[in-house]
Amino acid sequence: MSLLRPFSKLPGLNTANILVSLFSLIKLTDFTLETPRLAKSLPLPVENEETRPRIDLVVFIIHLSSELSLQSAEASLKYLDPGYFLGKVCFMVTNARSASVPTERLDAARKLAASLQCPLLFAEDQTPNGVSSATEKLLNILKVAAGHVPMATALYLSNLTRCTLPPDIAQPSFD
Repeated sequence: MSLLRPFSKLPGLNTANILVSLFSLIKLTDFTLETPRLAKSLPLPVENEETRPRIDLVVFIIHLSSELSLQSAEASLKYLDPGYFLGKVCFMVTNARSASVPTERLDAARKLAASLQCPLLFAEDQTPNGVSSATEKLLNILKVAAGHVPMATALYLSNLTRCTLPPDIAQPSFD
């Protein structure tokens, strides 16, 4: 099983490719967004490697209502080349407003994103407006990661949007 590498293939002209897990995207772009690649976990199967396009952005979607979702994201990280962590990886958290979700899972997702210096996005996946808003956020990051925004690089965007831990994250939550 090989690592997924960000620069192992040449980019397509005016195209971008995104690898997401269990999430649908709406076409809202002025460039061609190839069919989103979906994966429940990494590594990707070797049998399609030669026909797979270059992946410009990897999005780990963490459903806070499922402990398995967070564990899967953590386990999949070892199959990414370190070059992806230079602005081509982001985390998206869903179900953060639910009262039934333990705060420890949200804290763990924050710590994971902060430790890798990656953006952490929050999405409301229960409403059409929430899905549209999340899609727009992802597409903006994808445009930069794929090189379609002049004078902007994925590393620069990553520095602006990366997750940082608030000073009291190590303190227990008192609900």
